[in-house]
Amino acid sequence: MSLQRLLRPRKRVALADYGYEVREFNLPRDGIIQYAQWLHPYDVPKLITQPAVDAIRQFVSPGDFVIDVGAHSGDTTVPMAIAAGQGGCTLALEPNPYVFEVLVANAAQNRDKTNIIPRCCAATQTDGDFVFHYSDAGFCNGGFRSQQRWRFYRRKHALSIQGRNLLAMLEADFADWLPKLTYIKVDAEGYDRAILATILPIIRERRPVIRTEVYRKLLARERQELFDLLAGAGYRIHRFQEDTQRAGEILKRSDMTREKHFDVLAIPI
Repeated sequence: MSLQRLLRPRKRVALADYGYEVREFNLPRDGIIQYAQWLHPYDVPKLITQPAVDAIRQFVSPGDFVIDVGAHSGDTTVPMAIAAGQGGCTLALEPNPYVFEVLVANAAQNRDKTNIIPRCCAATQTDGDFVFHYSDAGFCNGGFRSQQRWRFYRRKHALSIQGRNLLAMLEADFADWLPKLTYIKVDAEGYDRAILATILPIIRERRPVIRTEVYRKLLARERQELFDLLAGAGYRIHRFQEDTQRAGEILKRSDMTREKHFDVLAIPI
């Protein structure tokens, strides 16, 4: 992407209830899936596909417990929930109260196929109130300002959100589900390693597959720390292939700086 395109001004949007539109996807194996698409002008239309569900089914069986941290409107939550099934449990965390309304709507869809429990909070080290910053007044996408290092992308629109310690939440509210934990997805705008570190005891004990983001603004040291956390917990780190939704090549520590922005799929050894 060129610098000129990156700096091109986007249409200004205001804080508003943009609502959602329920769309249908006909999956060859799983049938009709309904999805609530957020109508925020910056939100990219989402697709629910059979390959995405089947890729998760490599690691998730009906009745399993899966966790989506940074669920947004639910485009990754729904495929995870289909794989875990109505008899499983999909915990979806999203701190933005505006998009959370759409996540709640998606939790209400497909109840014959899924069991989604949405929580309006961020996964933080301690419980409390925090401030995220967004690039638009409609709060489409944002996070802690400390990761916004490039001045052209400094997010100016503040939003108060609630943070919860994920380890404490899981042990208090989902203790019965923890033995069935098989899959975790984290997308937290550069704070993925910090979130995973808070639940490291559960990761080491339950050995779930982990999909997490290597955020574009992470420094080399921060990328290597994410690799070290996963490798140190006994995981083999693969590049996540967006086109197939599956594990790609095995990555070495030095590969974490090879690309600007990508996801990894960590599989227990």
